[in-house]
Amino acid sequence: MEQIIHIPLLSLIPFVLMLISIAVFPLFWNHFWEKNINKLIVAIVLSLPIVVFLILSNLSNHLIHTMVFDYIPFIILLGSLFTITGGIFLSGDIEAKPITNTTFLAIGGVLASIMGTTGAAMLLIRPVIQTNKERKFKVHTILFFIAIVANCGGLLTPLGDPPLIMMYLRGAHFTWFLKLLPEWLFTNLLLLIIYFLVDSYYHKKEPEKALLADKTYIKPIKIEGKLNFFWLIGVVLSVAFLNEQYLPFIKQNHYYGFIREAVIIAMSILSLLFTPKLLRVSNNFTWEPIKEVAYLFLGIFVTMVPCLLYLETNAASLGVNSIRQFYFYSGALSSFLDNTPTAVTFHSLALGLGITTGNIVANIPEEFLKAISVASVFFGAMTYIGNGPNFMVKAVAEENNIKMPDFFSYIFKFSIIILLPIYILVEFLFL
Repeated sequence: MEQIIHIPLLSLIPFVLMLISIAVFPLFWNHFWEKNINKLIVAIVLSLPIVVFLILSNLSNHLIHTMVFDYIPFIILLGSLFTITGGIFLSGDIEAKPITNTTFLAIGGVLASIMGTTGAAMLLIRPVIQTNKERKFKVHTILFFIAIVANCGGLLTPLGDPPLIMMYLRGAHFTWFLKLLPEWLFTNLLLLIIYFLVDSYYHKKEPEKALLADKTYIKPIKIEGKLNFFWLIGVVLSVAFLNEQYLPFIKQNHYYGFIREAVIIAMSILSLLFTPKLLRVSNNFTWEPIKEVAYLFLGIFVTMVPCLLYLETNAASLGVNSIRQFYFYSGALSSFLDNTPTAVTFHSLALGLGITTGNIVANIPEEFLKAISVASVFFGAMTYIGNGPNFMVKAVAEENNIKMPDFFSYIFKFSIIILLPIYILVEFLFL
């Protein structure tokens, strides 16, 4: 244990560089960064010094535990959600009235907690764009789509957003996240109301020719690949019930917990076997996005091991010990770094405070876990790089000739004006 206390600050640098790479490369060296093999090279180069350090310091057991019980279940769950939702194809073009668009976003906000923000965003973004293709003003719809479907909607289950998966893997029960319903309902309802008012304003400004074309070209909404909803339910039930809470024998040997991962993989295989290939082609389904996640998080999970050890052993001296601090600090980092390692980092910080009294969930005070969970999910919408689906939605929109705001315009013209005041209200009212 004495070795764990003396974690050199130099060992934290690869983790910082890994996060900086994720934030900076897409902005300035996008051509290099768009190739997944380059992401893997960066991840390996930054991970190797940490692997050597942990082995030489006799701390390799922490690395093994992180990779086996955090990284592998994390990638299996995300990969399965990606595979199954990629087999569900939604098509059609209905009249893009404000109530129609608001309904789309509301449905997406609910689906985000069931099939994940990435799954819900990729399922709905193309139908939303198709529905609005005759309209002149549609950038605001994509911005609110990012906020609601790709971020804020995913707060109610560990399936909703990767930060919550990590909190689940650290001991928060599946149903605990339903306690965040007031924050979820308040935020998403307020965003939907604001969106409806904004879209109504722009709908009135639409050229008459555009509105006429929108009313004329109608194609009913059609869902194909419905069998995948059964496999999706299988994943949900696996995460909810195949754990220590319902299977006490898992406590005897944590490797028994991989029963859950085995069932989740089986659901993915069934999806691949029973989904017509044409549906995945129609969905523009490729394995590249999940490869990107696997490569990047390989680097993140390896390089963050010394950081987590450092935080756990030095938490008391860092001065972060209030609910407000946990909320806004984890929110600020989730805005500009990836929100998953941010959530894990602040969980370790809370763990290092050594608080064992009161209501403890996932080995930390429940109010701290609430603050970390809500902030990491919500603030992921503050920038394009806060959460993985944000850039994916932006890319799909631009493929369809929708001119999206640049990185800083998104922040100053949307997230600071619309999102930040709501997030401040959430902290004031609920935390």
